[in-house]
Amino acid sequence: MLVMSLHNSGYRQVHWYRAERFNRIFTLCVAILIVPLLPPVAYSQTTSISGTVSKVRDGDTLKVGPVAIRLMGVNAPELGEALGVASKEFMKRLVLAKQIRCEMNGDKSYDRFIALCFLNGKDIGETLIRAGLALDCPRFSEGRYSSFEQSKAKNEIRMPKYCRR
Repeated sequence: MLVMSLHNSGYRQVHWYRAERFNRIFTLCVAILIVPLLPPVAYSQTTSISGTVSKVRDGDTLKVGPVAIRLMGVNAPELGEALGVASKEFMKRLVLAKQIRCEMNGDKSYDRFIALCFLNGKDIGETLIRAGLALDCPRFSEGRYSSFEQSKAKNEIRMPKYCRR
């Protein structure tokens, strides 16, 4: 593509630009002009993923296909801690090879997307906490699950510092 421009010196100078660079700049300009015209709903919706659970890493981490998901606001014990293995096994029986829907909030923790996940319309985090195999993580849940905590879980599961408000 040939672009001609006038400079302060008053003479015409010819610049050759690669079409590839022009296309990138043109696309960016169009995006800058169009995005503000879109209704807010078009670019502020929660990202959702639906699919089959392909793996359960532990009580609060699973994979939907190749996507790793960390249950938002849920503090399940690590595998080497009290109730850690029981929490993972419960999650396997609950969701492995089943269809779930997850609403991601846009945050990531390590390689995992943070999300609220649902099995047949029921919150998976709530189910795990009601079973006494995890605790509410109030810093991230805003207390969403605190009323479902079981006394056995409160006594046996360590609350990490990052969960405290």
